[in-house]
Amino acid sequence: MIKDVKKIVLAYSGGLDTSVILKWLQQEYQCEVVTFTADLGQGEEIEPAREKAKSAGVKEIFIEDLREEFVRDFVFPMFRANTVYEGEYLLGTSIARPLIAKRLIEIAKETNSNAVAHGSTGKGNDQVRFELGAYALNPDIKIIAPWREWDLLSRKKLIKFAEDNNIPVDMKHQDGGSPYSMDANLLHISYEGRDLEDPAASPEEDMWRWTKSPKNAPDNSEEIIIEFKKGNPVALNGKSLKPHEILHQLNVIGGEHGIGRLDLVENRYVGMKSRGCYETPGGTILLKAHRAIESLTLDREEAHLKDELMPKYASLIYNGFWWAPERLALQALIDTTQVKVDGWVKISLYKGNVTILGRDSDNSLFDSNIATFEDDRGAYDQKDAEGFIKINALRMRIAAKQLKK
Repeated sequence: MIKDVKKIVLAYSGGLDTSVILKWLQQEYQCEVVTFTADLGQGEEIEPAREKAKSAGVKEIFIEDLREEFVRDFVFPMFRANTVYEGEYLLGTSIARPLIAKRLIEIAKETNSNAVAHGSTGKGNDQVRFELGAYALNPDIKIIAPWREWDLLSRKKLIKFAEDNNIPVDMKHQDGGSPYSMDANLLHISYEGRDLEDPAASPEEDMWRWTKSPKNAPDNSEEIIIEFKKGNPVALNGKSLKPHEILHQLNVIGGEHGIGRLDLVENRYVGMKSRGCYETPGGTILLKAHRAIESLTLDREEAHLKDELMPKYASLIYNGFWWAPERLALQALIDTTQVKVDGWVKISLYKGNVTILGRDSDNSLFDSNIATFEDDRGAYDQKDAEGFIKINALRMRIAAKQLKK
């Protein structure tokens, strides 16, 4: 197996884990390693990864700004479906993995590499997401998951390996590491591990990085207007913006008002339950706004069908099947429903709450002449309801008569 690997593309952050993995791959596989670092809007400087990779002897280093592609081609299609996993989770980590897998495979082709590697552990969902994506895009690719191969199964062992191989280690790792395992991109930031491993323990207030506590948020509400075109947000407060710019601004505004905190025990695809905390301020606002504009523009049965299919769609993304034919088929159906989802939504943000104040669309199916409680001048004949009710009640009336026999 090792001798079959000629060149490896590593998903590389420059942190402790992937720095150790880089050196381990060089030693274990005795081949050239290419590094790939993606800017998905995590809010941290990624350029230092270049110097770290250079100092490790890497010749081909890819550092790419993928923020617009991430939001346009992955986040927004997911939000067109109003996607929520297990009723609460907006899939911030899950939706980033198919893009990273895509670029790993593309870079492997560009650099004539026949293997890709990642730093996901054998207990998590990300190993599944990365690898399902990679195999879907290149069925012949070789995948290396060091956490499933090596014996460096503790932070103490990782630090010892780093010290033995002259890999720089931040002092925070020397002191036992950051209090939480975090993953961030433009859609969310997640927190796992340490104190959160006890589902009964409340997260510390200073854990949260993007959002104010609702009780410390401004005492005055803020009103915003989001404009949609074909189901996608295209403007904020009258200003047209690129997809990643809209999401970034909504994160800032929502965070100021304490929007988007979540404490969740979820069911991982690998079988265990996991407790995590999430901040998704912009996504929380977008979900509410998108459903509001759909309420005007979608036919009833279209909307209900979308709601029925959404849990399946959410599970496909959570479990790593973004590139699977069934997800692509569902996406085609979903996008068909979005053709006329145009218009604007006015929203109030106040101390953790997102409240819809109004919505309008040129494609609105709301007919005030029919819906009015005043005189509708014959637009709707209320006598028609009698037959409608009797037809719908027929099967129940038959069953009721049968019970009386």
